[in-house]
Amino acid sequence: MNKRATIKELILSGLLLAIGIILPMIFHIFGMTGPIALPMHIPVLIGGFLLPPQLALALGIITPIMSGLLTGMPVMFPMAIIMAVELGIYGFTASMAVRKFKLSPIPSLILSMIAGRIAAGLTVAVLVQLFGVKMNPVMYVKTAIVTGLPGIIIQLIFIPSLVYAIKTFMKWESYNNA
Repeated sequence: MNKRATIKELILSGLLLAIGIILPMIFHIFGMTGPIALPMHIPVLIGGFLLPPQLALALGIITPIMSGLLTGMPVMFPMAIIMAVELGIYGFTASMAVRKFKLSPIPSLILSMIAGRIAAGLTVAVLVQLFGVKMNPVMYVKTAIVTGLPGIIIQLIFIPSLVYAIKTFMKWESYNNA
């Protein structure tokens, strides 16, 4: 994890950040809300498969905060804070799962989703204690899972294919530029 990020990794991080801000707006245009379709999660999870853990973590933390600042979605407090922790853990866990533990895509996705939801629940618990936020951490996680089931299914179906296509393109691009 001491390795410095390459230019290609930084550019990919920026591109995924931009997609993480734009994709929820596109979903909202077509009437699919964020809590159901989970569009911001998609580029962060893809980043988990393509980026080193520190960049995947940063991508997950920065995406909801930048989106909240630029578009108002999610609302900065408490949702952007909760999502920053959740998505940061998504990216970090997915990256570690594939790089360090050599897990295949589906188990990596499931593991990162579980870790992220646990982190979101713990974040809600901290916000309740520190700021008196009127949320129940267990109910928050349960509701997020049930409401987000369509998005979770979308992620499990499409993310492995998208990652494979991106990796193939990146190899092809490197080969043609050599």
